[in-house]
Amino acid sequence: MDRLIYRMPQACDAQRLFAIYSDPNTNLFNPAGPMNDLVEAQGLLSRWIEHWEKHLYGAWAIARSDAPEYVIGFGGISAHDYLAEQRVNLGYRFAVEAWGQGYATQLGRDALTYAFEKLCLPEVYGLVRPDHKASIRVLEKIGMQPFGQLDDVPGKAPSLMFKALRGRSA
Repeated sequence: MDRLIYRMPQACDAQRLFAIYSDPNTNLFNPAGPMNDLVEAQGLLSRWIEHWEKHLYGAWAIARSDAPEYVIGFGGISAHDYLAEQRVNLGYRFAVEAWGQGYATQLGRDALTYAFEKLCLPEVYGLVRPDHKASIRVLEKIGMQPFGQLDDVPGKAPSLMFKALRGRSA
């Protein structure tokens, strides 16, 4: 049985999203820093729901199969602007209590499978800050390959870009 359950995010997820995205620990590598208020969380959820309506895929609300009502994180694939070039990006953020249990790796594998087998997308990218060793390791474990750098944060080292191609991911 799968350990994780994925579903489209809903407006009622705003409080849980805010709890996860406002935690300074979940933002250690996020140049924008923690989310400031519930209104910001509601806005992000609205954009995610609109993405689902437009593309028929997007970020998932993620729960453990033994506690399906309790969201432990958000993530999946979505269209993302890489400095004016739109690409399908793999991203995730988990609550601190979910760290260290392999959930990010499982989500990454499941998201790539979904992207390639269900949606028939040709490629998926991952963007990660160069000092975020745990996320770099996740991208490597799921078969994503280094693809280059993106100078996306003024005054900081460029983000690292990873890429997976349909038929070539782990």
